[in-house]
Amino acid sequence: MKLRSRVILAFLAATLVPVALTWWTSIALLDRSFDLTPDRELDQLSKSLEKTAREVYQRARAGLREAVQSGKLQPTRYRLENRANWPPRVEEFWQGEEPESASQSDAGTEVELYQRTVDGPVGYRASLGDINLKTIGEQYTHARSLLGRSRERNVRRGFTYAFALVAGAIWLATLAALVWWADRLSRPVQKLTDALHTVASGDLSVRINERRDDEIGVAIQAFNEMAERVEQSREKLIHVTRLGSWQALARKMAHELKNSLTPIRLTMEEIAFRYRGRDPGFIDQASQIVVEEVMALERRVRAFTELASEPPVNLTNLDLNALLEERIAFLRAAHPEVHYETRFSEEPAPAWGDSDLVRGVLTNLLENAAHAAGPGGLVRAATIRRNGHVMAEVHDSGRGLSELAKTALFEPTISFKKGGMGLGLSIARRSALLCGGDLALVEGELGGAAFRLTLGTGRS
Repeated sequence: MKLRSRVILAFLAATLVPVALTWWTSIALLDRSFDLTPDRELDQLSKSLEKTAREVYQRARAGLREAVQSGKLQPTRYRLENRANWPPRVEEFWQGEEPESASQSDAGTEVELYQRTVDGPVGYRASLGDINLKTIGEQYTHARSLLGRSRERNVRRGFTYAFALVAGAIWLATLAALVWWADRLSRPVQKLTDALHTVASGDLSVRINERRDDEIGVAIQAFNEMAERVEQSREKLIHVTRLGSWQALARKMAHELKNSLTPIRLTMEEIAFRYRGRDPGFIDQASQIVVEEVMALERRVRAFTELASEPPVNLTNLDLNALLEERIAFLRAAHPEVHYETRFSEEPAPAWGDSDLVRGVLTNLLENAAHAAGPGGLVRAATIRRNGHVMAEVHDSGRGLSELAKTALFEPTISFKKGGMGLGLSIARRSALLCGGDLALVEGELGGAAFRLTLGTGRS
């Protein structure tokens, strides 16, 4: 399972249970709070009040009728000729068809009874004492109105919906933010994993272009540095392996050629000495040609011998600036037509290497640069300190190297200049590797070729 999915599942597992528990607790507390509200008591009280008021009214009405029937109360008579002055209640009763009507008074403190007679309506009144039915009715109406509005609002349901909406929105927003963050977190990790698989398959050229300031960024930077170092180490190993094969071949060739060249040269010198008197011009010319060719072959044998040899390495602290100045002064006399310039690091350039091997490398690079630049050309030597290494660069203003030449530049027997054996750069790189550094082709600053010798820093 991917890291992104794991983070999302962890969030779901960590939040769903608390959210559900919060939901249940909130609803339970809400129900309990509604149980504590006076709605139920108010409903019961209003119904009891209505029942009590009705019973009081019915009893008062029944008592009024008994008093009327027993003749204990004197009626109030409303004559027809005074109908214009009747109270509205009396007029309403008289217009109806009921023979008798009982109701409470407008003030609510009395019970009224109206009866129909030939001469007009008569009314009787009985006091309710301290009871006011009108007030009780208003209180009952207000209580029922409050209960009706409470039911209409349905506070519990509204609160539940509001809580669900707010909590759900917050949770979904948090989940979306987490998905974005998990994707941002897992993407570079996935790139790093894919790059590791690519390196494991043998492709060491892969790099991750991801700039971050956190631990993942540190891991990506460490991977890029590791891949670069492994790639360089593999290239060095391949070069050393190939060079080893060439060294074995060079040993054999040098041995065989040396065994044949020495007697050829000695014999030719003997012939020239014995037969000089017969045709001295021809003998001298022939012997000179043979001796020169043999000496040329001996130089090639010495070159192969140098390639095949394993010189002792004595690593010490070196002043790379001083070594470059020394080699330039040495070669300036041999190539007076070439211009030299130096650009040394502002800081001292103490390097760690073998003095003789480093001199040989610098001599080879400067000599090649002088031949490539030609008369009137420019050779630039520079030193650089970077990332715990000291580097010497040699640039020339020549025509540069072709793409074909670059592919096999450090291979033995590859020569691109007249009279060259093609072993100089191979020997130079081997010397750099023996010093714990390397020799590489870099981008030229003067339009021609450029090489960089990399060494470790000096040690105390």
